[in-house]
Amino acid sequence: MKPWYAHYDPGVPKEAPAPRLLPEALAETARRFPKKVALEFLGRRLTYAALWREVEAFAKGLQEAGLKPGDRVALMLPNSPQFVIAFYGTLLAGGVGVNTNPMYTPRELHHQLRDAGARFLVILDQLLPRYLEVKGEVPVEKVVRTGIQDYLPFPKNLLYPLLLRRKGEAPKALEGLPWRAFLRPGTPRPVPLDLDDLALLQYTGGTTGLAKGAMLTHRNLSANALQVRAWIPDFREGEEVVLGAIPFFHVYGMTVAMNLALLGGAKLVLLPRPEIKAIVEAIEKHQVTLFPGVPTLYVAFNNFPGIERRDLKSVRACISGSAPLPLEVAERFERLTGAKLVEGYGLTEASPVTHCNPLYGERRLGSVGLPFPGVDAKVVDEEGRELPPGEVGELAVKGPNVMKGYWNRPEETQKTLKDGWLFTGDLAKMDQDGYFYIVDRKKDMIIAGGYNIYPREVEEVLYQHEAVQEAAVVGVPDPYRGETVAAFLVLKPEYQGKVSEKDIERFCRQNLAAYKVPRIIQFRESLPKSSVGKILKRELQKEVAAKR
Repeated sequence: MKPWYAHYDPGVPKEAPAPRLLPEALAETARRFPKKVALEFLGRRLTYAALWREVEAFAKGLQEAGLKPGDRVALMLPNSPQFVIAFYGTLLAGGVGVNTNPMYTPRELHHQLRDAGARFLVILDQLLPRYLEVKGEVPVEKVVRTGIQDYLPFPKNLLYPLLLRRKGEAPKALEGLPWRAFLRPGTPRPVPLDLDDLALLQYTGGTTGLAKGAMLTHRNLSANALQVRAWIPDFREGEEVVLGAIPFFHVYGMTVAMNLALLGGAKLVLLPRPEIKAIVEAIEKHQVTLFPGVPTLYVAFNNFPGIERRDLKSVRACISGSAPLPLEVAERFERLTGAKLVEGYGLTEASPVTHCNPLYGERRLGSVGLPFPGVDAKVVDEEGRELPPGEVGELAVKGPNVMKGYWNRPEETQKTLKDGWLFTGDLAKMDQDGYFYIVDRKKDMIIAGGYNIYPREVEEVLYQHEAVQEAAVVGVPDPYRGETVAAFLVLKPEYQGKVSEKDIERFCRQNLAAYKVPRIIQFRESLPKSSVGKILKRELQKEVAAKR
């Protein structure tokens, strides 16, 4: 008997719910709730019946365009009906989705499309210039382009392109087939699917500095969405309203917002950008009941001007992930809304959620909570031996939501997966009751605003600058983002006094997604090093933290 079971909320099962093939699960929801609104997008509504027709039309379009089972389809889209339709349509056609961050620079896009071997790319028209920079160097054979206007109601659908033109943001070069021309109404050719078939390549950074694809199956993704649903004991099928503000291209948003909503017959309110004004207005207007997010969103929400006067009482439950949630943030949010806001824990390789504090039971200070139904967890020493409660070691987890491995990286897979256990690289401890606490990270990963940033990748970009002799990148505490990226540089003698912090920042913006760009840049004569010449990053972190 696991100690954490005793602390589960009443009604939460001990075992994981039986997983389903994702397209099958959505088809079942559409049969049960055909007339219910599935997607609400900037004034446009799609019922479950209409959504399923669009999913089938996209799947048929892929098959007619030559997709073979197992082919990868990259999705470079914000939260929108197109994302939902393209993802489920890809799976229905027998393909594999590849989540592609719309903020990627051409360099990052080049690596991911080549590594995944993506034959198809579905892209927002405004992002086409970035793809065109790498076209010809990547395996993409067919491009489907779409714009926000494709799912706006009349007359917004006509006004939106005019607004973009006026702001100078209209796409200047077009490539590939327009969305509507690609869809093929009708039923696609049936493809036999298995729960252990690959559904998604979700890229996650690595200590090597290059992102690697976590192979997530239908079993992994559907199990985790159903585990989240089981964790909410008063989840009401066909009645919930889920806010889709956190990005779906991140597996956290895909699982706890998109898949949770669609497998449970909820109305999913889609926001293309997680802007706080739009979030507050959406909660009021649509009477949102479930609001999954990251700590930075809840901080912004709590500090939104006039928030005390807004009608927010529809919100019942919120799970916060991707970064530590300060207790004072959770308590203020609960006072404002009357909802329960609890911290969870997960990682891309586990689809991603493995632990969460009970929604209605005891929430322990500093704890990431209890393992989910069907998840086993332990803390181990360097040799892999299980440690008793209270002792710090590496957290290992096991369950139906744990990935198959890393795409084309057998050695990395062997290091991370052992006998079905996923070794997280995070240092943790468990108390006597089965509550887990993350103590530190074994890896150097920085989590800023809910995004994972690997210092090695940022350092490699900095080293490409002609003036940089040495570089060290660390995460330092930040009251809003949780952590922020700090870069310490030693310049080559001939460039000292000739290169500014702004020059370095500009160079980073050209080569890194905005969230990875260092917010703190300091020039040094030297960096602190150990006797063997290793840069002592902890000293740099302490120094900056003390100043801040």
